[in-house]
Amino acid sequence: MARVCEFCEKRPTTGHLVSHSNIKTKTRWLPNVKRMKAVVNGTTKTVKVCSRCIRSGVVRRPVKRTYKAATKTA
Repeated sequence: MARVCEFCEKRPTTGHLVSHSNIKTKTRWLPNVKRMKAVVNGTTKTVKVCSRCIRSGVVRRPVKRTYKAATKTA
C-alpha cells in the first residue's frame, strides 16, 4: 500500500535519528493515512487520505443512506 494522501500528496519522509553519542541512524516518518469513502467528482470512492485533510474539510464524506423497512402487502 502506497502511503500517499490522494489529495495533498503527503508521503513518507526520511532522515536521521541522532543519539546522545551523535550516531546517526536512518529512519522513515510515515504520514497518518486512513482509508475512507469520499465523494470525488460526484461519485463515492474509497480513497487514502491523511488525517489533516479529513480534519480541515478537504474531503467530503458521502451522505448516510437510510433504509426503509419493507412493508408487506396482503
